[in-house]
Amino acid sequence: MTVKTRFAPSPTGYLHVGGARTALYSWLFAKSQGGEFVLRIEDTDLERNSQEAVDAILEGMQWLGLEWNEGPYFQTQRFDRYNEMVDKLLAEDKAYKCYASKELLDEVRAEQEANKEMPRYDADHPKIKAVNEAAKEGDPCVIRFRNPKSGSVVFDDQIRGRIEISNSQMDDLIIRRTDGSPTYNFCVVVDDWDMGITHVIRGEDHINNTPRQINIYKALGAPVPTFAHCAMILGDDGAKLSKRHGAVSVMQYRDMGYLPVALNNYLVRLGWSHGDQEIFSQEEMINLFSLNAISKSASAFNTDKLLWLNNHYIKTSEPEYVAEHLQWHLDQKGINKDNGPAITEVIKLVGERCNTLVELADQIAYFYQDFDAFDADAAKKHLRGVAKEPLELALAKAEALTEWTTENLHQVIADVCAELEIGMGKIGMPLRVAVTGGGQSPSVDAVMQLIGKERVVARIKMALAFIAEREANAQ
Repeated sequence: MTVKTRFAPSPTGYLHVGGARTALYSWLFAKSQGGEFVLRIEDTDLERNSQEAVDAILEGMQWLGLEWNEGPYFQTQRFDRYNEMVDKLLAEDKAYKCYASKELLDEVRAEQEANKEMPRYDADHPKIKAVNEAAKEGDPCVIRFRNPKSGSVVFDDQIRGRIEISNSQMDDLIIRRTDGSPTYNFCVVVDDWDMGITHVIRGEDHINNTPRQINIYKALGAPVPTFAHCAMILGDDGAKLSKRHGAVSVMQYRDMGYLPVALNNYLVRLGWSHGDQEIFSQEEMINLFSLNAISKSASAFNTDKLLWLNNHYIKTSEPEYVAEHLQWHLDQKGINKDNGPAITEVIKLVGERCNTLVELADQIAYFYQDFDAFDADAAKKHLRGVAKEPLELALAKAEALTEWTTENLHQVIADVCAELEIGMGKIGMPLRVAVTGGGQSPSVDAVMQLIGKERVVARIKMALAFIAEREANAQ
């Protein structure tokens, strides 16, 4: 049997973190078993669906690298198939027409609550029975599934173990609305059957749907998949993860400067573990992943840990991979990577200092963009009169260089220190401010080498002009 999993979001909003983890677990399980992964868009809620949400889901999946083998399928394109199956159940008396109005159902529910009974649909209630018996063909109606009245539904959840629900706790759910549209619980079953889904991995909020769906699988004569229900993700404060905890949309993490490999690594550990290992390559995730290693307990989202992982991947990933995902941020800031040194070389030099790609884009701007002002605090501290002579000597030596290498630039700085008998800080810091515009950067000789001779010379001259103007204004 080929293992086949699916991720089936509803397009009523963005792809959120919980959904992304479910998609990742489903994708990993399929890959670990040499199986296939299906993407299905469950868009039967016509009032709340939007194309924007569909696009956001597809964009999020692609950004995370969770490529699907089949799909995306859309439920709205399969209504004929659902109606065919509804008609099959009607013909076999496994479903029936109900003509009771919403007002009547509300009245019956109020009675049940007043009598301290569990509020539920009851086809045998005298008022409902009378309406159904008096109805004429063509009157507005819904189609209800005839749920078994006795016995129970038992399934072996791959995360939670044996779950048993009595059929007496379930009523006859609607499978087709008055307007002719099929309902979620029914469409899911038909889809999973038609698409050959063997394992359904989803959030614990679906546990109550599972016994209802199992009864429909059986009524249709369809194989029942294996189920695994994941615990929810909580915020740092123990409450359910929501917008007030910060970003919850996958693409917001892109915007905040996270690498997809870092978010995937973080999400896989939100409920799944392999010993004490924290960092997993994609290959390791696939080879090690198993459903029975997923925790039954809720997991708390920890932004500090995600930042730590992101910094790790910025430092250790191939610079070409980092550059690919950095490009979006460069575009946002109007930084043209072609207007300067090779971006991969800059990433190698600057990357390890950055927790996010936003920081990285900010910190490399001076390699590609000229500036017309220095950071005020850095200039006030380091571009003073005392820096004039060291900068002038460094400028002369830099202009005289025929080979613009990091080693030669290091020697320039060392020679300035020796000739003027000053410490490294007396020339290193003024040079850093001059060539980068600010007070922080990697080793200044390596930075100068990448920025290039023409720009370095021009920027030192600008710094000397700044010092001269400052001294003139002080007199």
